[in-house]
Amino acid sequence: MRLGRSAERILTTHVGSLPRPKDLLDLMKAKLAGAALDDEAYERRVRGAVAEAVTRQAETGIDIVTDGEQSKPGFFTYVTERLDGFEPCPDKPRTSFGLERAAFPEYYEQYFKQAMTGGAIAPVVPLLCTGPVSYRGQAALERDIDNLKAAAAGVAHQAVFMPAVAPSGVGANAYYRTQEEFLHAVGAALRVEYRAIVDAGFLLQIDDPFLTDLFGDPAYDDAQRRREASLYVEALNVALAGIPPETVRYHTCYGINEGPRIHEAPLADVADYMLAVNAGAYSFEAANPRHEHEYHLWETVKLPDGKALIPGVITHASNIVEHPEWIAERLVRYAERVGRDNVIAGADCGFSSQATYHTEVHPTVVWAKFEALRDGARLATRQLWR
Repeated sequence: MRLGRSAERILTTHVGSLPRPKDLLDLMKAKLAGAALDDEAYERRVRGAVAEAVTRQAETGIDIVTDGEQSKPGFFTYVTERLDGFEPCPDKPRTSFGLERAAFPEYYEQYFKQAMTGGAIAPVVPLLCTGPVSYRGQAALERDIDNLKAAAAGVAHQAVFMPAVAPSGVGANAYYRTQEEFLHAVGAALRVEYRAIVDAGFLLQIDDPFLTDLFGDPAYDDAQRRREASLYVEALNVALAGIPPETVRYHTCYGINEGPRIHEAPLADVADYMLAVNAGAYSFEAANPRHEHEYHLWETVKLPDGKALIPGVITHASNIVEHPEWIAERLVRYAERVGRDNVIAGADCGFSSQATYHTEVHPTVVWAKFEALRDGARLATRQLWR
C-alpha cells in the first residue's frame, strides 16, 4: 500500500489513537491488574472495538484509517508486552517537560494528575534495559493486524495505516555499552513489527514525539542535542532499511496536550532531522496556537521530491471543533508552499495516546472534529483544483 495521496483531492487522515469504549477499558484495566479473564471474550471485545472505530472513521470522512490503537494501553507503553530485555523502574524519576514544569509548577502538578499519563488506566512506569533486546510480540501483533484487516474490509477507504513506536521511545539503557548500540538494538527488535505491518499491506506510521522533546530538554546543550537527534534518526533508518519509504509515515509532536507549552522547540529546529527519516510523509503539529504560524517554514525549507506533508489542521488539545473554512485555509497555506498533491489533511496528535476513561477531547467531539476535517478538505479541494 502506498501513501494514499490523490491526484484529484486532499485526503484526510489522523494520527492513530482514539478513545476506547468503557467496557473495553474495564476489561483492559482488569487484565493489566492480573485478574482472571475469559481470553476469548477479551479478544472478541477488542476486535469489536476495532471494527467500531474503523467504521466510525469511514462514516465521518476519514480516508486513511487505522484501528484507533484499541488493543494498546498506550502508544509506547504497549511495547512492554512485546520486547524482552527491559524491566520496570518505578523509582526512576520522570524528568520530561522540565522547563514547562518549572515555569508553571502549579498548573502542571494539577494537570499531570488527571490528564495524559496521570489519567491512564495503567501507570506509565519507566523502563530500564537490563539485557539483550529482542522482539516477542508476534502473537499480539498478528492479532492487531488481523483485526484491522477485518475491520477495513467492511468500509470504503483510500488506505490503512498502523502506528508503531520509534526506537527512541523505549526506555533507558543500563545494559549496552553506548547509547548508539542501545538504540540500534531496539531498532533491530522493532524492525520485526515495522516489517510485518508493511507486509500486511498497511502503511507504517512511526510515532516519535521523543525527537521534538529532545530539543526542549534542558539537560542537553546544542551539540548534545544534535548528536542525540542524529543517533535517533540513524537508528530508525537502519530499522527501516529495505522498507519502501512510500509505505512509511513519520509522526512527531510535542508530548503535552493542553498546557502553556511555551518551551517547545520550533519546527525549524527539528525539520532537518524529521526530513532525514526515510519516510514518504511527515506528520506534525500545526493546528495549535504555539505552532500554527510555522507553515512559513516551508517557504525556505524545500520538501524533498516525492514526499508529502500531513500537517495537523485539527487539534487534540481543545474541545472546540475547528470550522471547515479555517481547516481549508490551513490546508491551502501548505498546498501553496509544497504543492497540492503533497498535502494530506491530518490531526496534531492522537486523541487517546493512553487508554483512559477521561480523554481530554470528549469522544463525541472527536467525531465532530473528523467531520469538520472532511468538510474542510473538500473546501480546500475546490479551491485548489478549480
